[in-house]
Amino acid sequence: MNLKTYKLQNGEVRYKFHIYIGTNPLTGKEKTTTRSGFKSKKEAKEAYLTLQQEIKNGTFGKVAKDTYREVYDLWIENYENTVEDSTFLKTTRIFQNHILPAFGDYRIANIDTAICQKHVNQWAKKLERFRMVKNYAALVMKYAMKHGILEKNPFELVELPVIKKKINLDDDDEEFENFYTREQLLEFLTCLEIDKNIKRIAVFYLLAFSGMRKGEAFALRWNDINFEENEIRINKAVKRGKNGLYLGPTKNGDPRTIKIDGKTLQYLAAWKEEQAKLFKANGINTNTKKQLVFSNVYNGIQDPNKTVQWLTPFLEKHSLEHITAHGLRHTHCSLLFEAGASIKEVQFRLGHRDVKTTLDVYAHVTKKAKSETIDKFTNFLNENDPIAKGLTKD
Repeated sequence: MNLKTYKLQNGEVRYKFHIYIGTNPLTGKEKTTTRSGFKSKKEAKEAYLTLQQEIKNGTFGKVAKDTYREVYDLWIENYENTVEDSTFLKTTRIFQNHILPAFGDYRIANIDTAICQKHVNQWAKKLERFRMVKNYAALVMKYAMKHGILEKNPFELVELPVIKKKINLDDDDEEFENFYTREQLLEFLTCLEIDKNIKRIAVFYLLAFSGMRKGEAFALRWNDINFEENEIRINKAVKRGKNGLYLGPTKNGDPRTIKIDGKTLQYLAAWKEEQAKLFKANGINTNTKKQLVFSNVYNGIQDPNKTVQWLTPFLEKHSLEHITAHGLRHTHCSLLFEAGASIKEVQFRLGHRDVKTTLDVYAHVTKKAKSETIDKFTNFLNENDPIAKGLTKD
């Protein structure tokens, strides 16, 4: 027993001791605690023996004093080994931008449901995907429970706020919908051909007529395209990790092979020929199995966000309705439905993991399909009603 004496300002003697209480489960460092203020050796010894027994029984220090950030540092190190680089990068950004500023300095044992509810409410006011942020924040708590730092997860009792959309009575404009009608798409494609940039024609024709994600398009190699069978194999996508761009699996992890139209294949073939000429002038051979279809100027992986730089001035030049590269995927989907394709067909072609995604994300349809909905209802209702038929003749 490490017993020491010290004097108060009034000259009275007091006793204190240090005691080893174990190893910090987070840092691996030894932990000690000090007790002081004892008026006699006997009193100090009794307190020492009581603490010693608590440590032996595992009841001492039950409340963790480590911060949320310290637990996060351990969790994120383990999490990195369980996900793709692109997912890891996205997750760390969510924590750095939203979660750690809110929770980082709290002692993790002091975080209760009220604190969690407060921050979830704040996220709900400014973040569209606040539920996802809340779920990520809760993962650190689950990690703390798994390692015996906490007994329960305070996020489990948090109530998710319901976001009430306000209607602006002074604004009759419809919300921007990121897809084209059939007529708008045809105008877009016509303007593409007028500009005669073969690479961009091939890129946007491919996105519009395949419905693939732009990350999937920029991950294509020439040996993924079967010009004889009019097929394209989609089995990878451009990902963004902490070390830059790389080729990884598709979003749902499953490869798919889809049919593609002849005109898009013609533009792809023309671009293949043009690409070979451009790089040959720089001493680069593009006739290899690993050659990317849409490589960058250094023949490396093209950043998918490059489409923004291509589209913005192009749309302004031709006075076209605004759309993004991903909007061409929306367009492909809505026009497939308008053409009579089944949900299962659309789901497979677009590479959705389940039908729910197809229905949820692409519930919006073209104006033509919207206008036909009431016609279908009325025609069905009046099909066997001669009175109703007579009324509708006028």
